[in-house]
Amino acid sequence: MTLDAQRGYFRVVALSLALVACASGCTSDKASLAQAPAPPSVAAGPRFDQSGPDADELGARQGYPVGDRNSFFRVPFLVGSQSHQDEIFPSRSVRRAATASPLARAASEPALRYDYQGRTFTLDDYMARNPATGLLVSRDDTILVERYQYARTDRDRFTSWSMAKTITSMLIGIAVGEGRIRSVDDTAATYVPALAGTEYGRTSVRHLLQMSSGVRFVEEYTGADDVSRLAADTFRQLGSGGVASVTAYNERAVPAGTKFAYASVETEVLGLVLAAAVGRSVAEYLQEKVWQPIGAEADATWIIDRAGHEVTFCCFNAVLRDYARLGLLLAHDGNWRGRQIVPAPWVRAATSVGADQPHLRPRTATPFFGYGYQTWIFPDDRRMFAFLGVRGQAIYVDPASRLVLVTTAVRKLPRDPRVAETVALWRAVTRDLAR
Repeated sequence: MTLDAQRGYFRVVALSLALVACASGCTSDKASLAQAPAPPSVAAGPRFDQSGPDADELGARQGYPVGDRNSFFRVPFLVGSQSHQDEIFPSRSVRRAATASPLARAASEPALRYDYQGRTFTLDDYMARNPATGLLVSRDDTILVERYQYARTDRDRFTSWSMAKTITSMLIGIAVGEGRIRSVDDTAATYVPALAGTEYGRTSVRHLLQMSSGVRFVEEYTGADDVSRLAADTFRQLGSGGVASVTAYNERAVPAGTKFAYASVETEVLGLVLAAAVGRSVAEYLQEKVWQPIGAEADATWIIDRAGHEVTFCCFNAVLRDYARLGLLLAHDGNWRGRQIVPAPWVRAATSVGADQPHLRPRTATPFFGYGYQTWIFPDDRRMFAFLGVRGQAIYVDPASRLVLVTTAVRKLPRDPRVAETVALWRAVTRDLAR
């Protein structure tokens, strides 16, 4: 979205928070979703609900139907589409680990209470008030809460939308650590010669990571803006994909590195840089460097464009517990049970704002969140950050307490101010469950 639209959205979120505190193909057969043997748990498994808020409107009586390439973003197809995205669009598999890494389970669910708009609510209230398809809270390697609504289960792959941007940043960090990307101050054209002579080709990897290229791109979710065109040219398979999907945006509005402006196309450029630098597909690199090393329990998928490139600004699909594993990996500064997966200096740089980057600070980049390397940063004294996706997808991470909250949702509006209620729940999690 444009900076003005972004500010308007987060201004609503910030106001709500103030009231609180005084935001190559794969199988499409769900039955055949590969999943590693689950380790034994110490308590009962996750909780499932066939219904949820506005369930009839969202397709309950029709069995939550899956939409097609035109209807996937509409009611009543949101529930079905956002848990079957890789059946609607072509995708590439990210294969699970041979053995799932163990996640213990608390003996009982904590009695969480959170404050929102002058009232106090329980976790049951949250699920009744919010269209969450899944919600998971983990402290270190122990699952404290795991719930599903709308007949979704722990075997459904939920789409990430823009949470994929943070995954892309993690992979860029690994590629930098391996020397495949020599410096984040290299330009995109250094790795993708086809971008030479374009504004994005002249933009550094650093400024792309920080959404600060200065190149004009309109992201307002109107159906007629630049991000709609980008979606059509990539995962909707209406354009040729690849480099051609990003070169249409070629007007520099302000100098690079001076102004934050959320632009999904910048992550798409990063994906092209990453694939060229590592010499393989983004999905293959993720599988080798992250997915299997962290012991992912299920296959994931990543939607591809007509050129065969992963659509890195969105469109990753995974089960809820594997999203939690990604959050836990970053909660440990890129270390997974003694093995450094993502370089720790990269994780810290990606989830912090430097003193020389005032345009990225919380309450400056937006009225609430700041921005790191494709990662949203909380306005708190202690470092907390988030992966965020449109319509309610989120992974919140608190490294100090190693708490992670994952939620997937089917909000009807792209910019729903009640994302602030999820932030309020996260505040309660970090207040009551940290130790």
